[in-house]
Amino acid sequence: MLEKNIVVLAFSGGLDTSYCVLALKQQGFEVHTAFVDTGGISAEQKQWIAERARALGAVEHHELDAAQPLWDQFVVPLLWSGARMLEQYPMLCSDRYVIVQQCLALADKLGTKHFAHGCTGMGNDQLRFDQSVRSLGDYQIHAPIRELQRETSNVRAHELELMAEAGVEVPTSNSRYSINENLLGVTLSGQEIDEFGVPGEDTHVWCRPRSEWPEQRLELTLGFEAGRAVSLDGEPMAGPALLAELNRRLGAYGVGRHIYTGDVSIGLKGRIVFECPGVDGLMLAQRALREAVNTRLQNQFQQTIANRWAELVYTGFFFEPHKADLEAYLKSANSHVTGVVRLATEGGVVHPVAVGSRYLLKDPGAVYAQSASWTPEEAEGFVKLIGQSSTLAARVRSQE
Repeated sequence: MLEKNIVVLAFSGGLDTSYCVLALKQQGFEVHTAFVDTGGISAEQKQWIAERARALGAVEHHELDAAQPLWDQFVVPLLWSGARMLEQYPMLCSDRYVIVQQCLALADKLGTKHFAHGCTGMGNDQLRFDQSVRSLGDYQIHAPIRELQRETSNVRAHELELMAEAGVEVPTSNSRYSINENLLGVTLSGQEIDEFGVPGEDTHVWCRPRSEWPEQRLELTLGFEAGRAVSLDGEPMAGPALLAELNRRLGAYGVGRHIYTGDVSIGLKGRIVFECPGVDGLMLAQRALREAVNTRLQNQFQQTIANRWAELVYTGFFFEPHKADLEAYLKSANSHVTGVVRLATEGGVVHPVAVGSRYLLKDPGAVYAQSASWTPEEAEGFVKLIGQSSTLAARVRSQE
């Protein structure tokens, strides 16, 4: 034990973190539960989580708001980079990093170096939690579920047994799936999704099915300053509120629904359904603007940076110095990504139909496929010289 017998537990109210409260109490800790609100949950649910923590015997329950830190630390560089893991998944799991950050700040306030989480030993979340803790300071990590897996292969049965002994009721889930929601989006796994089957109709959460799409075309305008989304339809709006509104409006048209298979770091295949209408709309609009104002070489290099940034974020290295290096470049590369983008959808797919910026790289004397500010002779010479190496190779090798 360290100087205080207090532990801060990242608490969601689910079976795993509920078990963690009881297990940590058995180890002699005074348990402080911390629910870090990263969006996607109602006031009624938050109240239930608080009541659940107290019923389990938490000394104190803490509710921490992390919507703005999630926007500032993750969404902004996500838009700057345009990064998606395997060019598909926009790392909706990244709220874990601000959860750790908020919990450790609470631990410092309480004067303890003990931090606990409910991760298993099977997935990527343990990497995100553990590595973040180690990057942010000298803390002792407790993972009761992972520790339980050393003792039994039937973890759920052991959890339920301890809950029953403590007289704590375990609510029966009404969902066939494991569902995770936050400001960024919603992910679903379990059942036929895990088995590589066709996801059921009840996997639609934010993105409505075709039969429910509105008939009227949706258009909206996003404003950006230095690569940051700052307004919706001309009205200034804070990032979290803007993202929540996009989730609502685009989700009604079925925009943002995906099925993704990823490689878990420890060697498994993980398949999920995920929905992120707001993130999809923001990334599409920001890319349309960025590619219109940045140079050819900047745009070519963008994908290299994006792939590296995505790899670091997905695999747990959110607080790695190399990630900060990448973001310094991204901030510079987005310094002129200022303007407006109009998005439009009739359902399912959204398009950036118009782009406006004072920084558009547009030659006033030339329009693509219409008119040019150079002569045909200059064009012919350019074509000849840029292809000179290939032409020479063809001539030399044809003599073999």
